[in-house]
Amino acid sequence: MPNIKSAIKRVKTIEKRRALNASQKSALRTAVKTADVAVTGTEVEVAQAAFQAASKKLDKAVTKGLVHKNAAARKKSRLAKKLNALKAQA
Repeated sequence: MPNIKSAIKRVKTIEKRRALNASQKSALRTAVKTADVAVTGTEVEVAQAAFQAASKKLDKAVTKGLVHKNAAARKKSRLAKKLNALKAQA
């Protein structure tokens, strides 16, 4: 444990940020999984809504620095590809 006041404060703020980032990253993974399950199903409207929610979460995660922009773009691209296949099938 640090003795210097500024170092003590840094430890507290880092712990708060870590907890916040963990919860946001967990919500992001949940949204992406939900969208992935939805686009492998048969309901186009449900899949479209899930894709939009996941896309929004991915974009926000990029701006907050939780995920790299290319990783988010790759996930969105793969989801969109599955969604387009579902639309073409329906």
